[in-house]
Parts: sequence; C-alpha cells; structure tokens
Amino acid sequence: MLLLAMDTSTPAVTVALHDGGRVLAHATTVDPRRHTELLMPLVTSVLRDAGAARGDLTEIAVGVGPGPFTGLRVGLAAARTMGAVLDIPVRGVCGLDVVAHGAVAAESPAGPFVVATDARRREVYWAAYDASGTRTVGPEVGPATAIAAELGAVLPAAGAGARLYPEAFGPALEPEYPAAADLAAVVVDKAADILPPDPLYLRRPDATPPAARKSVLA
Repeated sequence: MLLLAMDTSTPAVTVALHDGGRVLAHATTVDPRRHTELLMPLVTSVLRDAGAARGDLTEIAVGVGPGPFTGLRVGLAAARTMGAVLDIPVRGVCGLDVVAHGAVAAESPAGPFVVATDARRREVYWAAYDASGTRTVGPEVGPATAIAAELGAVLPAAGAGARLYPEAFGPALEPEYPAAADLAAVVVDKAADILPPDPLYLRRPDATPPAARKSVLA
C-alpha cells in the first residue's frame, strides 16, 4: 500500500505519503492564495523524500471540505486527475473529521469538543465530536456565536475558527488546520466516513454568474 493524501480546503496546502503502517513523508505550507502553485510541487517533494514515484501509488485520499470554493477545488481536481491517470481509487474525507482526528492525537480531550474552520462572512464551518473524535453533530455552517446555544454548552474547539472567534468557544485545541498525515491515518485506520471525492461546500460560492441583461426594446 502506498497512499498519497492531500488537502487544500483551508489556507494550508498539505501532502503526505503513508505505506499503511506509518507516514513516510509529509509537507505543509500555509498560504491562502497559492494553492494551485504549491500543491503539485509539494506532491513531488513528498514522493522524492520517500524515494517513491507516482507510479508506485496504490490510492489517493483527499479532503472534500467543507471549505471555500477556490481552494477546495484545487486538491479535488488534482486527486481526481491523478486517480484517473494512474487508475487507482480516490477516497474523500470531511476535513473537519481530519482536524478532529488530529485533536484527539495531540490533545486527548477529556470530553466533547468542536472543530471550527473559517467560512468567511463572519461564519465558520463546524461539527461537534465526542472525546474519541466521533462526529455527533454537523457538518454545518453558521455564526460561531450561535454554536454554544445549539449544543447547550461552550466547548473547546480545534481549527482556525477557535482562533478567529475565541469568545464563542472554550480553550483552543490543536491543530489549527487539517494535516495530510492525519488524513492518511484516518483513511488507513477507517477512523471516519470515506466519501466520494466530491466537494462539500455547504453553501453556494461567493461568485455568481451575472444576470442576463434586459432588452431595451422589451
């Protein structure tokens, strides 16, 4: 097994290679405006560091969001293209589940917690988890300030949303962004739902086609 994992659903562009037993190599760069420029060089770098070639890959894992349209589609397009060219399966995973997996590994939370990532418009993409990292609510999108009322408690939170809106959550947990190493581990361990490699937007893109012009003769 040689699994290539990638995620571009947040400002972090992250790639990892997993052999089914451990992560062989990984790399992450945080830059919200350069997903297209950064992704494939990171893939090449990770493969080189592991002494592997693209033809050695047996499957691909990709974060499906939720996330902004522009960044999210970069990773999905790359994963689908590589999967088609190499004729290998492409597994999708909710990025919030990946952050939750990382939080359990890094923080060992004593009880329920939230993962919240930046959805812009003063909103967050979020989901709630039990202490083991199993999702109990979501994914959803909405104001961070409304989450405590919906859950009936102010909970610790991982993800960038916890840093952007600290007044809405309890203590901030690591990680801030999904890591491809965690994504690979989730797929290998079957620690979250495996999804088709389709984008999970939760709302329409900010950009919309212009309305048709009315004829001045009407």
